Amino acid sequence: MKNNKVLIFITIILLVGAAGLLAYDKLDFGKKEETSGEQSIDDVLKVTVDIGEIATNLLDNRYVKISFMIETDGKNSKEELEKRKFQVQNIIITELSDMKAPDLQGKEGKQGFEETLKSKINEILNEGQVVKVYITSYIIS
Repeated sequence: MKNNKVLIFITIILLVGAAGLLAYDKLDFGKKEETSGEQSIDDVLKVTVDIGEIATNLLDNRYVKISFMIETDGKNSKEELEKRKFQVQNIIITELSDMKAPDLQGKEGKQGFEETLKSKINEILNEGQVVKVYITSYIIS
């Protein structure tokens, strides 16, 4: 009789332990966070807005056709940016109208323009902020 009680007690302990391990694994308690801090591309796309293609004249009477994707810091800022898309397009056209083709050439030119847009767009956002502006296509003629 005493042997049965010990066997039942050990079985219960093993079942509780197995249930605990299963819960630990299923609830992701055992998974380490990524140490690099980088988001997956799926996470980036969830907070990114496609501004689309903009075609306009530059200050030196050249013509630019350019497209952008803008990454925000969260869902709320993405939603606001989508509503303010027309204002963002206005900012882009206004900035481009004061530039010459050489201002956009090279890596520094494009990165400088992206940073300018990021700063100007952040000025109009009430919810969150722009993390990065990406030029996705670019043609000057």
